Amino acid sequence: MSNSNLTILSVISNFVIVILKFIVGFLTGSVAVISEAVHSSMDLFASVITFFSIRISNRPADDDHPYGHGKAENIAGTIETLLIFVAGIWIIYESMNKFFNPHEIRFPALGIAVMLFGAAVNIVVSRVIKKAADKENSVAMKSNALHLYTDVFTSLGIAFSLLLVHLTGWLWLDPVIAILTAFYIMYEAWKLLKESFPPLMDKRLSPSEEAEIKRIIMSHQADFIEFHDFRSRRAGAQEYIDFHLVVANNQTIEQAHSLCDVIEKEIYDFYAKAQVLIHLEPEQERILTK
Repeated sequence: MSNSNLTILSVISNFVIVILKFIVGFLTGSVAVISEAVHSSMDLFASVITFFSIRISNRPADDDHPYGHGKAENIAGTIETLLIFVAGIWIIYESMNKFFNPHEIRFPALGIAVMLFGAAVNIVVSRVIKKAADKENSVAMKSNALHLYTDVFTSLGIAFSLLLVHLTGWLWLDPVIAILTAFYIMYEAWKLLKESFPPLMDKRLSPSEEAEIKRIIMSHQADFIEFHDFRSRRAGAQEYIDFHLVVANNQTIEQAHSLCDVIEKEIYDFYAKAQVLIHLEPEQERILTK
C-alpha cells in the first residue's frame, strides 16, 4: 500500500472515531470522553496534513525548489505537534471546570465501548503506518503514527476511568483522568517537536549517523589523502551530505570520479534517498598541515 493510501486510511478511520467519540461524549456528559474526542479530532487534522505534506514532499525538484520539497514533512510535523499543545491546554481548562462542578456520567457502558473500539482500530492503523514510516524515514508519517498510538493509550485510560467512576461513584476521577491524558499527549508532542523542528533549521544528522557515514568514507582511505568540510542535514525523508575529498595529483579524473561513485553508492546503501555532493580537490589543498 502506498504512503498516500495509508494516510487516506488514517483519515477515514480517524473521521469515524471522532464522530463516535463526540456523540458519546455529549450523551454521557463525560469531559474525559469529550477531551478524547478533541484529541482524536487533532489526529484527524494531523492525518489530513500528513496526506498533503507527503504529496508535496514527493514532488521532484523544480526551478523554484532546486533542493526538492522534503521540508514540507517537517513543517507538517511541527504544525501537528503545536495542535496537540493547543488541544492539551483546552482539555485541562475544561477538566478544571468539571472538577469543581462535577455531574453524573450517563450511559458509562456506551462510553467504555466506544473507547475500546477506538483503541482497537488505532492500534492496527498506527502499526501499519509506523512500519511504513520507518521504512521511508518519513517524519510526517512518524508524526501521524504517534498521534494514533497515543490515542490508543488515552482511549484505554479513559475507558478504565469510566469504569471506576461507575463502580465507585467518584465523579472527580473523570476530570482528573482527562487532565492526566492532556499532560501525556503534550509530553509526546514535545518529543516529536524535537524531531520535526530542528531540520527546518538545517540541523546536522545525529553523531551516530555522521559517524557511520564517515566510516564509509574512511573505508576507502587508501585511495585518497583526506576529506574535510563535512556537512550534513535532513529535510523530510531525505538526507543531504557533502564534503571535500583531497586526492593525489597523479590520479586521473576518471579514477577520482570512480572513487566518488563507489563512496556515493555505499552511502546510498545506508540512506536510500540521500543526496551526496563530493567536491574533489588536488593534493595541495590538503589541510592536515594547516
